[in-house]
Amino acid sequence: MNGDDVRWLVARGMPCGWIALLFALCLVCAPAQAGTAALSYEEQTLAVDGVNRTVRVPKGYRLEWLGGMDEPRMLTFAANGDLFAGSKSGKVYRLPPPYAKPEVLVEPGGYPHSVAFRPGEILIAKTDGVYRAPYRPGQASIASDAVTLLAALPGGNGHNSRTLGIGPDGRVYVSLGIQHNCSDQFLDASYPFNDRRGGVLVLNESGGKAGWEPFASGLRNPVGFDWQPLTHVMYADNNGPDHLGYDLPPEYFSRISPGSFHGMPWFQFDGKQLIRDDCIATKSPIPMTEVTLPAATFPARNAPLGMAFVPKGAMDGQLEYDAVVALHGSWGTQPGGGFFGSAATRRPPRLAVVRFNDGKSVRVDDLVTGFQLPDGKRWARPAGVAFGPDGALYFSSDSDAEGLFRLKRMH
Repeated sequence: MNGDDVRWLVARGMPCGWIALLFALCLVCAPAQAGTAALSYEEQTLAVDGVNRTVRVPKGYRLEWLGGMDEPRMLTFAANGDLFAGSKSGKVYRLPPPYAKPEVLVEPGGYPHSVAFRPGEILIAKTDGVYRAPYRPGQASIASDAVTLLAALPGGNGHNSRTLGIGPDGRVYVSLGIQHNCSDQFLDASYPFNDRRGGVLVLNESGGKAGWEPFASGLRNPVGFDWQPLTHVMYADNNGPDHLGYDLPPEYFSRISPGSFHGMPWFQFDGKQLIRDDCIATKSPIPMTEVTLPAATFPARNAPLGMAFVPKGAMDGQLEYDAVVALHGSWGTQPGGGFFGSAATRRPPRLAVVRFNDGKSVRVDDLVTGFQLPDGKRWARPAGVAFGPDGALYFSSDSDAEGLFRLKRMH
């Protein structure tokens, strides 16, 4: 029962007391909001490339290893149910159901990190631009010379992945990071083209020539983003810098709105308040008072990559509309966050879930853990995540066990 319902009843003369009673009954009878119930877990053993591995999954779920690909990254399902994966190997993969036999769709050169679809075409995000090619559902291959540039992006090394998404408004969005910890780069026309980095861009295709416009800025490396299904608000995860040690700053999960500024590299959120980062001497183009604080955080050095909201009908009701995030695990070790400590102290790769209630994030829970052994060796590192037409969660691992996993509910 919502405001429109109430107005309809008032217009028809129902007494306010009866309306209040009906509203209370609706609250009692309504299903619990996602994000309110704690998850319970169980251990599971699965064989990956002939080796038995133990993971912890939510009760009632099973993890499956579907097979290998070369360094797969972001995952995207097409409308016909085919699954596509970008990769660090230069290949774009197509996996028709049941997703166990990857095919190379095209090798467009460079780093095709992610793909998206519009009617009649596939879009491919590479470091230096978003490319396009004619595509029809079920098509098994694309000639590399059919892939043409749609709109150039700032290129260069350092955080050279580019993630694509088609918004609820039908527009094309892409995320990109700054090159290093404190690079003086910002999404604004006052910066040289190749220094317009660190946030989310949206494509303006009016006027006959496609060009990028800033959507949100001040994110060091926002690899994954998606739209919350209930509110249609964008959220993005973000990799924080490495120079502040093992525990700072926390990794961000941020609510993205048009024009929002998230502080980096000038300001860092330490978990309680914003601090000025003295590693960059230039003045911030936007004052600290206008920094958008993260909606949730993960411990530092977790390296969040892909993310996706659980759509209606996927997984189970208690996870509906929550956000699954692939935490890749970084190289940082205790005590200072450098390379040379014990590998056992590295943050372990895992899948986390940001729980939502009434369209707002309320906490972060584990979803799947167990990808790191006690000595610090990783046997898989989650990268891309996507929900299939079967309601299962699919995720890629781009190192160690390189390939595709599926987490599905057992009925």
